[in-house]
Parts: sequence; structure tokens; C-alpha cells
Amino acid sequence: MNKRGLNLIFRLTVFALLFTGFAQMPIFARYYLADVPGFAWTADYYLNHVLHYGLAAVLLVFLGWRLPLAVKRGWTPGGLLLTLCWAGVVVTGLVRVMKNQPDAFFSPNLVMAVDWAHLGFVILLGAVSLGRALAARTRPGAVQ
Repeated sequence: MNKRGLNLIFRLTVFALLFTGFAQMPIFARYYLADVPGFAWTADYYLNHVLHYGLAAVLLVFLGWRLPLAVKRGWTPGGLLLTLCWAGVVVTGLVRVMKNQPDAFFSPNLVMAVDWAHLGFVILLGAVSLGRALAARTRPGAVQ
């Protein structure tokens, strides 16, 4: 598969992770998206939970593939910020996975802090990605 196809799969994976992540909150049932024909599955917490875990495994493969490429090219300030955002998403996601194990116990305050941090890193990642994309478009002769 060529680089363009892999980038498309990466972007679709990230979109699906966003979708299933928000589907684990009750917003799709609350705002009647689940009532749209074909979207009833969006209100199923456990289905979205399992999909999110599977997609996260795919994401980890992609990030493991891209990290050596980023190191090889060198770090730009924007690239470093983007990498730190991804690291925050991954680390808080892994803590959330550990929290969901049957024999694990985390204090309610830690659980809430990790949940908010995970959501915060996702929002920050989106803002940094958007900023980098807009900056790349305004640079003359920039390759996208």
C-alpha cells in the first residue's frame, strides 16, 4: 500500500476513534442521533467501548510506524508539540485501560483527572493539528 493510502487509513482511524470516544458518553442518545435509522448502534456503550479499544490498537501500530520517521526527519517545534499531544492521549488512554481491569482500583479523583486529561489531550491534539495544517497551507511552496 502506498503512503497516501496509509495516511487515509490513519485519518479514518482517528475519526473513528473520535466518534467511538464521544459515543461512550451518552450524547448520541441524548441528542437523538441514535434515533436516526442506521445509527442505533451509537447508543450502545459496550459496542463503542470495544470498537474504541480495537481502533486504539490500530492507532498504536500507526504511531509506532510514524515515530521513527519523525525522529529521522528531525524535530520541529510544531512536530514536538504534536508528538507530546499524542503521547498524552496514549498514556492517559493506557491508564484508562488499566482502570477498566477487574482487579484494578483507582481513586475516584484519579479516575476523573485521567478522564479529563484524556479528553483535554484529544482537544489539544485537534487544535495543534488544525494549526499545523493551516500554517502549512499559508507557507509558500509548502508540501502537504
